[in-house]
Amino acid sequence: MSKCGDTPVLAKGGGGVNKDCIFCKIVAGEIPARIVHEDELAIAFHDIQPQAPVHVLIIPRRHLPAISQMEPADREMVGHLHWLARELAVSLGVAETGYRLVINNGRDANQTVGHLHLHLLGGRAMGWPPG
Repeated sequence: MSKCGDTPVLAKGGGGVNKDCIFCKIVAGEIPARIVHEDELAIAFHDIQPQAPVHVLIIPRRHLPAISQMEPADREMVGHLHWLARELAVSLGVAETGYRLVINNGRDANQTVGHLHLHLLGGRAMGWPPG
């Protein structure tokens, strides 16, 4: 069974919400966040520990523990997250100078919250390799 932290996901395949997931609590409005965008599929907010002048997290409203647990029905939603990242890069003023999109998947990639999230980082030069 998939997990968010140590709590089982409520629906097979990551459907619905997880009452113990910090990102699900942000989606539900139970935990405050500096939200920059909301729509029917996603929500975006400033990271509380920014690694760049612009560091926004883009998450699906529906609980999905990790990119590796996607199902075919998730393709549209994941594409939407990437399209939204592009739009936010423009509105946050980093589209022209450049930005990085990061999805961490699993422990070795340092995924610290078991809810799919895309990092939008910008506002400074990025080094390579990233890790």
